[in-house]
Amino acid sequence: MGKNLKIVFEDEWLIVVEKPSGMLSMSAGHPEIETAYSMLYEYAGGIFIVHRLDRDTSGLIVFAKDEETKRALQDNWDEAVKERRYFAVLEGDIEDEEGWIETWMYEHPKSLKVHCYPLRKGDDRNRPPRKDWKLASSHCRTLKRFERNGEKFTCVEFNLETGRKNQIRVHSEWIGHPIAGDRKYGAQSNPLGRLGLHAHGLSFIHPWTGKTLKFTSVLPKCFRRLV
Repeated sequence: MGKNLKIVFEDEWLIVVEKPSGMLSMSAGHPEIETAYSMLYEYAGGIFIVHRLDRDTSGLIVFAKDEETKRALQDNWDEAVKERRYFAVLEGDIEDEEGWIETWMYEHPKSLKVHCYPLRKGDDRNRPPRKDWKLASSHCRTLKRFERNGEKFTCVEFNLETGRKNQIRVHSEWIGHPIAGDRKYGAQSNPLGRLGLHAHGLSFIHPWTGKTLKFTSVLPKCFRRLV
């Protein structure tokens, strides 16, 4: 498919694609902008987006071919998804080899920037202190540390328990190691010439067949040069 949008799986209900960095998943009210959605709509006719990736995040994304399938996945997404793995390049030298990041998240209604708040002693994970706060949980594992032009970076694999907007980007800023190239969330460098985040692995239960589907996306060349 054109412009590096690659179909990795298709059946009568679903299409799973690899989206390149710089392409919107979908654009509301701007039909002139070419997006993953518009390209698949042209390819398959009626198409429905199940979840999104940020414009500058590359990797795996799921679309449904009918509204019933979309609803079946979205209504049970947290239960259906078994694995969401992301490869990220973070600024600085992260000392820990592995760990959990768990916070409340809140999106500012005007700036649309997402903010973190710590879980306090006694907080109930199922009952946010405010109705507009959402729990966000990320597991992270250090893969490699390297230097580029005197600056230190760490390659990290994130495995998400929840899928909040900008979750990995916000959690990376929260721990003091923004994703390389992510100026919105505090990055000061851009060694890849793009956002250092790739949706690398996805596994979920098919809504109609009940089978577990598992996909792994090859890292873009700019990432492979680092690892």
